[in-house]
Amino acid sequence: MDNHQLHTYLVRLGDDALILGQRLSEWCGHGPVLEEDIALSNIALDYIGQATFLLDYAGISENKGRDGDALAFLRDANEFRNHLLCELPNGDYAFTIARQLFFSTWQKLLWKELTGSTDMQLKGIAAKSVKEAGYHFKHSRDWSIRMGDGTEESHRRIQTAFNSLWEYTGELFEDDEIEQSLASEGVVPLHSSLYSEWILEIRAVADEGGISLPQSDWMQTGGRKCLHTEHLGHLLSEMQFLQRAYPGAKW
Repeated sequence: MDNHQLHTYLVRLGDDALILGQRLSEWCGHGPVLEEDIALSNIALDYIGQATFLLDYAGISENKGRDGDALAFLRDANEFRNHLLCELPNGDYAFTIARQLFFSTWQKLLWKELTGSTDMQLKGIAAKSVKEAGYHFKHSRDWSIRMGDGTEESHRRIQTAFNSLWEYTGELFEDDEIEQSLASEGVVPLHSSLYSEWILEIRAVADEGGISLPQSDWMQTGGRKCLHTEHLGHLLSEMQFLQRAYPGAKW
């Protein structure tokens, strides 16, 4: 197995979890009700935990003396490899829930496949994370249906969120030479293989909530190649401030 390819793949997954965890943490103290404030804060902590495992392992596979903290706090925006979906601003609560539905459905399927990885450490991370992803999916599914089948205003908001976010979902299923090479060794699945089950689950949620799925095939891309929206830089300036202001600080 090529350690550089493994490192890059781990960074991709770790960056997804880190950036989305940071985004969700912005809801802390601002949730629409106390229960949801706590729920999103706990989901954010789950993602930060996943990011810690993945980026620490990425540092080991890189073998250049960088640990998870260094990868999280000492890289610039043009070195991050997260999906564009994860870095988008939270918007209203419907936007956050729709983003969670699209991402957690995909991540749940991915972790399930990775529990069969030939890489024992990645397999162990997946075994823990798949349980968390199942909860994240259920939470976003229930709220999507509730909004879609609720008031005229809640339906409008969740439909608008689906329409706005749809173009960011195609990137979840892209394969490049890294996925293809690691998949040939049984380390990871091809991400394209997750699409058929993903769309079935998303369609089931949409049907139950009376939400229309967008028909456009045009998709945004670039996150895996370190091409990002302007939103990532603003997020990192806040997330990395303490380490940048006080290099090497310990607490």
